[in-house]
Order: sequence, then C-alpha cells, then structure tokens
Amino acid sequence: MSDERLAQARAWMRQDPDHETRDELAAVITRAASGDETAIADLDDRFSTRLAFGTAGLRGALGAGSNRMNRVLVAQAAAGFASYLRERAHGGTPTVIIGYDGRRNSRVFATDSAELFAGAGLRAILLPRLLPTPVLAFAVRHLGADAGVMVTASHNPPNDNGYKVYLGGADQGSQIVAPADAEIAAHIQRIADADDVAALPRSNDYETADEDVVDAYVAATAAVAPAPASASDIRWVYTAMHGVGWETLSKIVAAAGYPQPMVVGEQLKPDATFRTVSFPNPEEPGAMDLSFARARRVQADFILANDPDADRLAVAIPDASSENGWRRLTGNEVGLLLGARAAKAAAGTPGASLACSLVSSPGLGAVAAHHGLDFHETLTGFKWISRAPGIVFGFEEALGYLVNPETVRDKDGISAAVAILGLAAEAHERGKSLADLLAELGDTYGHFASGQVSVRVDDLSVIGTVMLSLRTLPPSQFGGHSIASTEDLLQADPGQPSGDVLRYRLTDGSRIIVRPSGTEPKLKVYIDAKAESAARAAEIVRELDAAVRSLLEERS
Repeated sequence: MSDERLAQARAWMRQDPDHETRDELAAVITRAASGDETAIADLDDRFSTRLAFGTAGLRGALGAGSNRMNRVLVAQAAAGFASYLRERAHGGTPTVIIGYDGRRNSRVFATDSAELFAGAGLRAILLPRLLPTPVLAFAVRHLGADAGVMVTASHNPPNDNGYKVYLGGADQGSQIVAPADAEIAAHIQRIADADDVAALPRSNDYETADEDVVDAYVAATAAVAPAPASASDIRWVYTAMHGVGWETLSKIVAAAGYPQPMVVGEQLKPDATFRTVSFPNPEEPGAMDLSFARARRVQADFILANDPDADRLAVAIPDASSENGWRRLTGNEVGLLLGARAAKAAAGTPGASLACSLVSSPGLGAVAAHHGLDFHETLTGFKWISRAPGIVFGFEEALGYLVNPETVRDKDGISAAVAILGLAAEAHERGKSLADLLAELGDTYGHFASGQVSVRVDDLSVIGTVMLSLRTLPPSQFGGHSIASTEDLLQADPGQPSGDVLRYRLTDGSRIIVRPSGTEPKLKVYIDAKAESAARAAEIVRELDAAVRSLLEERS
C-alpha cells in the first residue's frame, strides 16, 4: 500500500461532511494500512481515478472516494459549475434551478448544491420537493434560468446517483454538449485540486420554488393532447417503477380529462431500494411483470410505465401470442406512433422536422418524407436530438421521446404518456386499439422491425477488444446477409455524427449498428429491417439477431 494513496484517502476523509462515507472510508483505510489486500484494491478503485464530468454530467455508485458519487464530489461539481456560470455571465448574476428525485442522497446532493450556488453569489432556486426530471428541464426554460441541475441516476441500479446539467439561454434548456462539458470539467478540477470543500462558501440564502412552476408544467403538458369525450371508456394501467412520476402524472391526467389509471400499487410511491424489481428500467426483463399481472386482472386496454425519474415511457399492449398475454412495445414502435402523430400535425409547416438518434428506426425518416418534413439523424442522446433545427418531435429507441419541444427540450416520459393517451382515445373512437394503429403505420409508411443485442460486461476492456476486432477484421456478412457498406463513425465526414460507432448497411436494405453504451458497461448492437410485410421484417431481425450473437461470442 503506497503512502501516497493512504494520504490521498485521508485528505478526502478530512473534508467529507457526511459521517456515513467518512466512517466507510476510515474502515477501508484502517484495513488497507494493515496490509489487507482486498482493502488495498478497494482503495485503489476508489481513488485511482475520479468520476469524469461529461455531456451526461456525473453518474456512478454511491460511496466514499473520487470514483464514487458522494457529498465531496458533488460539492466540487457544484462549486466548479458555479465558477463556470459566473465566468459565462460576464458580471451578471446567473440563475440556476436545482431538482432531485427519490434516490438515496438525491435531496442531500440537491441541498448541498443550492447552498454552494448561493454561497458563490448565484441566484439558486430549489424545486419544492422530489419531482420528475422533465419538470426540472421545463423549469429552466419557463423561468428563463441560465442553468439547471437534476440530481438523478434515472433507471440505473439502486446504489447509483448522478448529476445532470442543463444550460439555458442560447442552449434553450437542453443538456450540455461540447465544449461546455470540458470547460465545466476544468473548473471542477480546479476546485478538486484545492482539496478542501469544507472551505467553500455556503449560504442558506437560496430560494425554494413555489407550486407555480409545477402547475405551469401540468398545464403545458395537459395541453399536449386534451381528452375527447370518448376517452372516458379507456381502461389503462400505470406504474411509476418506484419513482417520482405518479403525483405529477395523475394531476396532468385529470387536467387533460382522461380517466385515472388502475395503478400498480407496489411500485407507485418513490422507493430508493426499488424493492420489487431487480433493475428499475422498464426495458429490463421482469421489470413490468407486476404491470402485466395488474392489466390481466382488470382487462386493461394498454399499460403505461415511467422509469424512476419519469423521463422515459414504456407502453405495453395485449398480445395473445405472448406467454403472459402482454407485450411491451419497442421504443422504435412507440417512436413511430408518436412521430406519425407529430408529422400529421406539422405537415405543411416550413422548416419543421423530425429527429432521432442514428441507432433508432429509419422508419422515422420515411414518416418525415411522407409528410414533406425535414429529417435529422443525430448521435445518441437528447442533448443532440433536442438541438435538431425545426424539431417538432424527436425520439431514441431507449424509450425516450420529445413531444413538446416548445416547453421541454429533453426526453419527457410524462408528456409522451399524454400523447399516447390521445392516440389511444382517438383509436377507441374508431373502434380501434394501439395494435391497430401500429398495423396502420406499416400500411402507410412501410413495414419496419427492429431488435437489439445488449451484452453487459464486468471488464470494460472486453468492449474495446470487440470494437477493435470488428475494425481490424471486419465481417463480410451476417448469417448469410451480405454487407453492402461499412461506416466507421470515428472517421465520419465533417458535419456528420461522429463517435465510437460501426454501421453496416446490408444488401437487402437492413442495417446493423454496433456501439459501446455511454452510461452502462454494455456493448449494444441495433438491428433494423424493412420488408414487404411486418412478418418478413420481423423474420429478418431474428436471423440477424442470431448472427450477431454468434459473431460477438467469437470476437470476445
């Protein structure tokens, strides 16, 4: 055990205001100093690096050390961000809004941030209670703030938390992009180098927002799709996935005139342990089992589910061919439903556009072309999608949808839920269901199908090894489907999306995209097909799925 590492850990412990993480670190230091190999490795993992601040802000496991989420790291981030905002304000007084969800330490991190922003001379406004991420994104625009911070780890595992940053002004309340991320990170590093967050000025002179901002979000979101009279007959189930969506959504549902849902009571209130799910993400196997059971009992027409911070939306429909009688729609299916809805409303509007991430269904481009709208394909993440010129709707396949860009420049699972309620109600008037609407999409825009292979790894180097292998020994086909062209987005042309992404276009018109996840230790592969029928498109996806899994097994 190096004396330098022990000194680093002890210096961190001295400035930590949290007795829990101080005690946690003290125990590790004591064991490491006595030669305990496990403790030495633990200390190295905690301090050999620090959680990197990037365009997604900060996100990681809770615990003591520079490579964990804790009050020291958050204080450094808040003070550094305050310094950046003051520099950017050129003598003015920046305003920053702070929100938080129901995860462990979210309120503590938010309050620390408010005190540090106020201590640095900023106007700091703390949202009145735990609220969905979209309310914070809305508040930045609604209040004309210079910035916003949301303390959340979205749908990450229970022991994670994060620090998500938005900029107002010319950035219109969107998540940060380069070069702002590097500039903020440099300010944070200067604070960290001083090695004493206890000396940072704090103040209780921050404001707590009143209910007006929440009421304004409720009104704006209810207006996305006011209920027709026939909506009173729809039967639906809702789950908040142990998150913060229910209180706000229920107010909006009432304001918009829809019947209240039948809820999954076990998952309705915020619970930082996420006790009924192994992973609090509607995309994960088993996460919606309680919703399916509830829907079967009450014979619901459909299910809506938010993730824990309510910026994502999952939709499920009855499906007799499924083992449990229900099927969760893919993010691409919901994205095309909502995209068609937006395109019909915007048809004929000069400059109006649809946008999606490059790994999302190419079907959105077909929808845009059909209605004479512009179409933009961006890198993954709503920090890029939200900046598409003329955007009236944007989505990414990971259950994220932007349906109300004039009020929220980020994915919003609550406004998306209202839009789906509107579609369901309109279909109900015609004696149709959401499944019928999906079939109509295929008839109008072409039959698209998608799939995804996601490989979670314990060792991140495995992902780099696979990506390198695919670049140096490129495949010539996937299960008998020949490759027409290969694009490496690390070498993209100027002005085109660039990143660690490989895109294969197949001779039959299908597409395969491979990329590392930006937020989780996963390698992700996206499969898209278009065919003369929905059944054939789905068959091609199954064939390519098997081929991709076989290839990844060989290369890893």
